[in-house]
Amino acid sequence: MAVQPLLALRGVSKRFAAVQALVDVELEIRGGEVVALVGDNAAGKSTLVKVISGVGPADLGVIEWRGTPIQIKRPQDAQLLGIATVYQDLAMCDNLDVVGNLFLGREIHRLGVLDEVEMERRTRDLLHTLSIRIPDVRVPVAALSGGQRQVVAITRSLLGEPRLLLLDEPTASLGVEQTSQLLDLIEQLRDRGLGVLLISHNMGDIKAVADRIAVLRLGRNNGVFDVNTASQEQIIASITGASDNAVGHRSTRAEETWP
Repeated sequence: MAVQPLLALRGVSKRFAAVQALVDVELEIRGGEVVALVGDNAAGKSTLVKVISGVGPADLGVIEWRGTPIQIKRPQDAQLLGIATVYQDLAMCDNLDVVGNLFLGREIHRLGVLDEVEMERRTRDLLHTLSIRIPDVRVPVAALSGGQRQVVAITRSLLGEPRLLLLDEPTASLGVEQTSQLLDLIEQLRDRGLGVLLISHNMGDIKAVADRIAVLRLGRNNGVFDVNTASQEQIIASITGASDNAVGHRSTRAEETWP
């Protein structure tokens, strides 16, 4: 029996004035699965993330959560369902330390006073559970590396115990070692049963952690691929609109002319 999707989009469309950003988009994400969302610039990826996260509600279509039709009109609606989003800009407060960023807006009080000890304890426990190494949780995040800032942002999103995590280009500004650590974290989240929607342009990262790849082209579905069976040429052809033969021919020609 097929596992019921955590989230399912059925015929979702979104328009901005004269621009039709999404047209009849279908997408399913299950728990314990990483789905990569790919597409060229202006393909509709960011718009789709905003629809799911409640920042820009859909105009048409049905959104199902665990098989039940629901409405996501505001970010709070998504959060209450168990959907968390980590945007590319991370939205961190550089002057606050790791603890302060994790609990910003969710501060713990005891007898009317901030309980710094409890917040630090929970921060350390969560980082330890996820095997995340931050030397000092009281250092301002401005002093952290790009990879450390990224995992802090993801850790912050997990405080609400979400079931679905949306990651917008999480490795875009990271080096090789930091990217590897972040991909390890994504695999851990999948192993813990979370559904992950990974928006990325990096095919290497996608092949490393994704189970399926959903392609958007000009705001429409243009293929869903199994990472284990689809070739890179098939995926690129779907992204660009070129034929498999044309993409394969260019790859072969490049190999033949490489010094």
